[in-house]
Amino acid sequence: MKVAFIGLGVMGYPMAGHLKNAGMQVCVYNRSQEKARQWCEQYGGEMASTPAAAAQDCEVVLVCVGNDDDVRQVVLGDSGALAGMAAGATLVDHTTASASLARELAQLAAQQQINFLDAPVSGGQAGAENGALTVMVGGEPDAYDAVKVVLGRYSKFSKLLGPVGSGQLAKMVNQICIAGIVQGLAEGLNFAIKAGLDGEALIETIAKGAAGSWQMENRYKTMLADEFEFGFAVDWMRKDLGIALEEAESNGAELPVAQLVDSFYAEVQAMGGGRWDTSSLLTRFTRK
Repeated sequence: MKVAFIGLGVMGYPMAGHLKNAGMQVCVYNRSQEKARQWCEQYGGEMASTPAAAAQDCEVVLVCVGNDDDVRQVVLGDSGALAGMAAGATLVDHTTASASLARELAQLAAQQQINFLDAPVSGGQAGAENGALTVMVGGEPDAYDAVKVVLGRYSKFSKLLGPVGSGQLAKMVNQICIAGIVQGLAEGLNFAIKAGLDGEALIETIAKGAAGSWQMENRYKTMLADEFEFGFAVDWMRKDLGIALEEAESNGAELPVAQLVDSFYAEVQAMGGGRWDTSSLLTRFTRK
């Protein structure tokens, strides 16, 4: 199978690598050509000077960039991916973006008889590197079935959740839930510190019960050590929460906790923590 991968950031770089290691023909495009050259040196694939060139003759074209505007930049126009794709191919957008963008791209792709799936991922950089991402997919069943083998090379689980846009809506729910969990963990650990409890012993105990979570298991040690220079950046989380809050305005959902946590992340950004991991919510208490 010949595929194109557009966007070689902390997520896309290893994801594309898994495809090449699986024996697929992979052509990559990245706005920074040096990053594309580095990827080719490491994995032995091909690189292209434009998204359209990367997408030529490919059965599947995968995109993983930053936001709605970035997606439009690499997908639309004379040099965009759609310009290089043939009828019957499938465009998969792994970017965490808006549901409205997904629907817009699906309509444009359909005009060229190209399939489209919105398929944001969860699992972070470690999940991408280990091929253990979760993929939330929106689109038509036939299109999903055609690319499941591709998605499976860098994910541990993927599921079609409904029509185009459903994947992005599911990712919004994912981020809403994470925001509340991380805030609860930050408050709990700050309380424990103030109370003079042994943080290690505490987590060893409560993680076995109803309070346990992925965030607790994977972030408590670095939180207690006041280490945040890694992981899923606050800037990215604010982007994602902004998408969810905007969607909530249109569908009538109330998101009081997500809105509050988003404002707390703004405080972390003001402290210079835009690139810190999302667990840095604790610094609002400990670095005042």
